[in-house]
Amino acid sequence: MNEILIEKNPTEQRLKDLGVFQWDVWSKGIKSFPWHYDEQEICYITQGSVLVTPEGKEPVLVGKGDLVTFPVGMSCVWEVLEPISKHYSFE
Repeated sequence: MNEILIEKNPTEQRLKDLGVFQWDVWSKGIKSFPWHYDEQEICYITQGSVLVTPEGKEPVLVGKGDLVTFPVGMSCVWEVLEPISKHYSFE
């Protein structure tokens, strides 16, 4: 996998099965910054929105209610459009 995968509005059961609400929480205000994924990350956005632009690819908008998987090895720029909060897990 080398694409960002987005599952819009996953069911409560899906989130429970993954253990999302036991994952760590990360928050950030409006800001733009580069990022590189050394590991695959799965996260569930609980607040806000961000425009993620992978190197050499089109921007991807993710926001509240999205379950997102970022692939290992991806370099990108995060542009936080609204203060964001997410539960996350690295695999």
